[in-house]
Amino acid sequence: MSSLTLIFKKDPIVSLQGQPVLLFNQQHETLLEALEFKKIKLFSECRSGYCGACKTRVLSGKVSYLTPPLASLEADECLPCCCVPETNLNLDLSPDGVQVVTRPAHLLQKTLLLD
Repeated sequence: MSSLTLIFKKDPIVSLQGQPVLLFNQQHETLLEALEFKKIKLFSECRSGYCGACKTRVLSGKVSYLTPPLASLEADECLPCCCVPETNLNLDLSPDGVQVVTRPAHLLQKTLLLD
């Protein structure tokens, strides 16, 4: 009898300076679209034909590109307009005014009881 191994890939969590703000679950085509949906302030001119304006410093994590970036990037930078998170991602963007992701109180209480 052969064994079947199922591999599930966890959706990446995107954080801003360590504060989790969204679960990237493919509802948006790019990281930029997901950030804009959450009302995260990020200057971009991508739709106006200027590449590189949305360049963002990655504190930790990895992205993959849907199309090759046109702007030059350092090793710790990404272009959210044309990438998606591969792993949990921590970006050097301000979390001010953004609702952070937290566990609902009823789940937090269950977790504390189990510990």
